[in-house]
Amino acid sequence: MKKKCLFWGFLILCFAAEAQTFLSENAKISLLTTTPTDNAVYTLYGHTSIRVQDSIAANQKIDYVYNYGMFDPSIPYFMYRFAKGETDYWVAYYDYELFVGERQWQNSSVYEQVLNLTPQETQNLWQALIINVQPENRQYRYNFFFDNCATRPALLIEQMVNGQIIYAEQPINKTFRDIINHCTRDHPWLTFGCDLVLGIPTDRMVTLHESFFIPEYLQNAFSNAWIIDPDGIKRPLVSAEYLLIDAMEDEDVGKPFFTPLVSSMLLLAFILWITWFEWRKKKYFRWIDCLLFFMAGIAGCILFFLCFLSEHPSIWPNISVVWLHPFHLITVVLFIVKKLNKVAYSYHLINFVALLLMLFAWIFIPQHLNMAFIPLIATLLLRSGYCLVRNNK
Repeated sequence: MKKKCLFWGFLILCFAAEAQTFLSENAKISLLTTTPTDNAVYTLYGHTSIRVQDSIAANQKIDYVYNYGMFDPSIPYFMYRFAKGETDYWVAYYDYELFVGERQWQNSSVYEQVLNLTPQETQNLWQALIINVQPENRQYRYNFFFDNCATRPALLIEQMVNGQIIYAEQPINKTFRDIINHCTRDHPWLTFGCDLVLGIPTDRMVTLHESFFIPEYLQNAFSNAWIIDPDGIKRPLVSAEYLLIDAMEDEDVGKPFFTPLVSSMLLLAFILWITWFEWRKKKYFRWIDCLLFFMAGIAGCILFFLCFLSEHPSIWPNISVVWLHPFHLITVVLFIVKKLNKVAYSYHLINFVALLLMLFAWIFIPQHLNMAFIPLIATLLLRSGYCLVRNNK
């Protein structure tokens, strides 16, 4: 309820940018970096905003925060559009005091970096922000890696300075997956989901500029950046840095016991016991295979949708489609209809070979695979292998 009230409060206070178009020479523009919190999935990565201050402006005092991370979760088919990569975000601005209240409610720390801009650069950036928040310009197609609340402010600042921003050489030595898995390190199920749906492109090394999709990396880069103007004069990009809000230290709640790895190992142990019981009693519990492969097929349909129908980047190619795919749903029919036993045998043979090769080639696959995948793959491998042995007998 608090989130909904806050969201609608944003919409009410995000008025049209029309009152003040000229800043005084004492105006300041800052980059605000919000630290990650556990309030929601999207807050795990932090947030970037732009602050504009002018205490002696001609008409009124100005202290606004520009936020490129606005979205409306109540729009029709929001989750479907988000999964398909068709989520539209927009930029809005509101009073700084409202920004402070929201961050205090979220218990986030906020760092301010005052940009070392000339009065003309400050005015140019302010005018660009005014243009951006106009109804016809404010909306953009969100892209987690390459077009989000942190990359937009960075690009705008780079475009508005009179010269070029030079970033200090800072070796990242991390992949996209390394960075996001660090952000979700205390949420193993979220890490599991990301490892499942993100494919091989996520495992390439990021450049310094590409790392700006995470606010913390953008903040660090700005701290060591310089502006080189057309005359070759060099000045630091940031003139001052402050800790605006210091969050209270949260209690460490710890990770859940039933992590993906623990849960998948328990499932494998249960299936091993069931299979051993079947072997000893010379029985076959058909419902076990129907349930397992039905669930694998449903997961495969979701993965297939994301890989081939979604606009999200870095999802395809994805090695996980070898063990999770929609064809598992078709085989459920083969297991139920006894006349199709020969076809089911052929499917189990193909599935057994594919999964076995995947496990043997694990360390050579150019994609990071979550360790919790191994017991799940072994479970499907075990059932296919048992069906092969049983049918041969």
